[in-house]
Amino acid sequence: MPKLNALVAGSTGYIGVQLIKLLVKHKYINIKYLCGNSSVGKHVKFYDKSLSKYKLPKILKFNKKLLKDVHIVFTALPNGEAQDISKHLSKNHTLIDLAADFRLEKASDYLKWYKQKHRATNLIKKSIYLLPEINRKEIKKYNIISCPGCYPTSILLPLFPLFKKNLIKLNNIIIDSKSGYSGAGRGVHKKYKDKNLYESLSAYGVGYHRHNSEIDQMLRKFTKKKFEFSFTPHLSPMFRGILSTIYVDLENNISQAKVLKTLTSFYQNESFVKILKPNSLLSTNEVINTNNCYISVCKSKYSNKIIILSTIDNLIKGGAGQAVQNLNNKFNFPEKTGLK
Repeated sequence: MPKLNALVAGSTGYIGVQLIKLLVKHKYINIKYLCGNSSVGKHVKFYDKSLSKYKLPKILKFNKKLLKDVHIVFTALPNGEAQDISKHLSKNHTLIDLAADFRLEKASDYLKWYKQKHRATNLIKKSIYLLPEINRKEIKKYNIISCPGCYPTSILLPLFPLFKKNLIKLNNIIIDSKSGYSGAGRGVHKKYKDKNLYESLSAYGVGYHRHNSEIDQMLRKFTKKKFEFSFTPHLSPMFRGILSTIYVDLENNISQAKVLKTLTSFYQNESFVKILKPNSLLSTNEVINTNNCYISVCKSKYSNKIIILSTIDNLIKGGAGQAVQNLNNKFNFPEKTGLK
């Protein structure tokens, strides 16, 4: 089978570099172009020495003329820029966006949460928010694929089945998430230069983090009931990884064992989601450099409550790996291709 040509726009950020590291090992993909802005003319090995052994193109500034030679466009750009690129795509292109440009189904919601007008509103309905374990069957209908954010991936995977099966009460869900600082991008070092980034823990986006919007949007698809959740993200002094701790109240006559059985059954045929034995303690170390999500259901001191632990690598399952997983589903490649 001939390889598909890919263009990666935003190729020097943490997610972009991680994506390249996966694509160079993908047997069905040829990286035709790497694009950037301030990095034009440089080689991507400048940003990660492990890429020195691969023959990769030098970084160019994106030009729509480049699209005539590619099948797939990956965008790992600042919010808004994938919208501009999307206007130049033909029906023969597939856009896989790792930012937030097509995550929200309403342009008004995008304006509310991202404080900028959507510049490709006519394409929103032609795109899909794709969390493969949940809605991969819909992928064939769309050529614009939006990958979920890193925090929502760690949160939605454990909550989806519980919403779907009405196992938990919906009025008091508390989500506490901690991420490695790579989740804030390369600019994190300047942004947090006065906060002792490497030795302290920082809460941010309290009450109003942008990822609230996609968590809310996706959970609404699985219940007609009103629900409330509180989500607080934290930046931790590690480079990569996310650990989400989710506190939920059980519906009447629902046990920890029932929740565990439901999650195990829901994900029994999934390659990248693993439900651990009850009360297993989790660390990010167990999923670093993988496309896996590990989930543990733990008992609380209260019989009507449980605590769910969920961990992923924010740069892989929360970013580049999920993009490759979506690529594989779109083009009927074995789902593990490039992700072993």
